[in-house]
Amino acid sequence: MKPDLFEAPDYYNLDELLTEEHKLVRDAARTWVKREVSPIIEDYAQKAEFPTQIIKGLADIGAFGPYIPVEYGGAGLDQISYGLIMQEIERGDSGVRSTASVQSSLVIYPIWKYGNEAQRQKYLPKLASGEWMGCFGLTEPDHGSNPGGMTTHFKDMGDYYLLNGAKMWISNAPFAQVAVVWAKDETERIHGLIVERGMEGFSTPETHNKWSLRASATGELIFDNVKVPKENLLPNKSGLGAPLGCLDSARYGIAWGAVGAAMDCYDTALRYSKERMQFEKPIGQFQLQQKKLAEMITEITKAQLLTWRLGVLKNENKASSAQISMAKRNNVNMAIQIAREARQMLGGMGITGEYSIMRHMMNLESVITYEGTHDIHLLITGLDITGFNAFK
Repeated sequence: MKPDLFEAPDYYNLDELLTEEHKLVRDAARTWVKREVSPIIEDYAQKAEFPTQIIKGLADIGAFGPYIPVEYGGAGLDQISYGLIMQEIERGDSGVRSTASVQSSLVIYPIWKYGNEAQRQKYLPKLASGEWMGCFGLTEPDHGSNPGGMTTHFKDMGDYYLLNGAKMWISNAPFAQVAVVWAKDETERIHGLIVERGMEGFSTPETHNKWSLRASATGELIFDNVKVPKENLLPNKSGLGAPLGCLDSARYGIAWGAVGAAMDCYDTALRYSKERMQFEKPIGQFQLQQKKLAEMITEITKAQLLTWRLGVLKNENKASSAQISMAKRNNVNMAIQIAREARQMLGGMGITGEYSIMRHMMNLESVITYEGTHDIHLLITGLDITGFNAFK
């Protein structure tokens, strides 16, 4: 088992922009990842299993709804703290960060924002502590980038709602106790419903044979005449804007997380370049390798500045969906390019589980697609700057 020697790059002294609380939160997450995630994650990725024993640790470092008020079990932290936690977790593994992102932004967030007080009291403390895990049902087998076309629907049966349909590519589905599910009512209006494991007709088959996010549990949500109590409808927001508001929070976390994956690949490649001898000198002494490393740290620094500024805007409730889209798209693409360059620098060693790079590269192929594909985010920016909708 190799020690985790990671040292975070900070080329522009961005730590000076962080508060003492930010640094404490980040360093606690970093220490936990080094101790609890790095030593085991390669084995779990190889086995294609999620290490459920780390759930309590994730809760302890504030990974589940850190911005949720203390009275609901959260830590009451700001958005930059949330971003830094996601950065550190994804530095360890994108699949583990996905688990935390879903719990925070796609389950806890909508119950907090769109739920009533009874729903908040019932679900949030258990979700924040990790006693319950949740998942988010939006994507369907035939509706990915066009979630508004969903066919999952529910009918008002008087005493309850009758839910039918299916969702696909759902992180945490195989072990989640709670699913926040988006479905259309009889008027075609989209609403959020809280579906609990054990409700008759609700099943969560696991998705196998993934080459990416192998240490994350992915599944489907199947609803076959599921009777959902009326008190499980999220009352305070409906329409497509409701799930998209959750995705804004999650995409914000991804923008930070991708920086963590890039930092890990860069740090690994930098260390390797100083140790690997070729032609009687370390490969880091060659111009082409220095070019790769210099470009990596430049792109990481730009992404760090982008996420920090976005975090300030989020704290001030000024961040637009389009701004979040830009950061998600830029940072994930940056990370995937750095992973590929870093893999080349390690030569054949880069494809082995001795190093984290190939795992990051495979994981990022999912991250560049989920919660808005690379191309869709490009068109969101295009719409924002031109006013013309290229989606239709």
